[in-house]
Amino acid sequence: MVIARTLRFRAAGWLIGLFFVLLLNAFLARAAGDSLVVGMELAYPPFEMTDTTGKPTGVSVDLATELGRALGKKIVIQNMAFDGLIPALKTGKIDLIISSMTANAERARSIDFSDPYLNTGLCLLVKKESPVKGIGDLDQPGRSVAVKKGTTGHAWAGKNLKKARVLVLDKEAAAVLEVVQGKADAFIYDQMSTYQNWQKNRATTRAILEPFQKESWAVGIRKGNDDLRTKVNAFLADFHKKGGFETLGDKYLKEQKEAFRKLGYPFYL
Repeated sequence: MVIARTLRFRAAGWLIGLFFVLLLNAFLARAAGDSLVVGMELAYPPFEMTDTTGKPTGVSVDLATELGRALGKKIVIQNMAFDGLIPALKTGKIDLIISSMTANAERARSIDFSDPYLNTGLCLLVKKESPVKGIGDLDQPGRSVAVKKGTTGHAWAGKNLKKARVLVLDKEAAAVLEVVQGKADAFIYDQMSTYQNWQKNRATTRAILEPFQKESWAVGIRKGNDDLRTKVNAFLADFHKKGGFETLGDKYLKEQKEAFRKLGYPFYL
């Protein structure tokens, strides 16, 4: 019994020691300029997610990896809540945000953005039998609209919905469930995610994919880091020119690309 306890204590000590060594190595590598810490919320498939082993994967992960290769930097993915990304960038906990983030004037007051790399727009997921035909039908007494905290849908609803009740939720899945269960009249989100959520819940929902607000995604960069911003922009232009975004679209979004083509909506990746 004593020997077993001793072995367990030694094993625990060894693991703790290994953790601090790895942490120190990551810190030293970053201090030496050999790595870039990229913040993203790994809960937005197929852009930011994890595979069956828990490893980061998706469009944004591949994009970050290619950026690191182009700049000769090791990429370290830091998973965090979406609404914590900008504070983390401002305080230096991460170096970049690559997390399907819309570049807008409000966020640009806090951080800088690269050139856009994807165009999309806000649209609606509604209950299948709902009379709602568009965004103009939502701002009425008795209506409930779900949004995900920290998103541009959340910001839009806060500014424009004065009569409807706005349900602010932490997770995309929770907002979808509100619509599925009839507790919300609509969920405001981007086109591709709305399409995916509709496909998963065709019996209970429908998608109004015509965007009522067009948006662009970009890489978030700390203010004053103009050298990094220039390098990121050069990479994005070259990656686009070489067909890199087309390749990512075929790898992760082939079904959506074909569906959007049939529906007559542009596919922007």
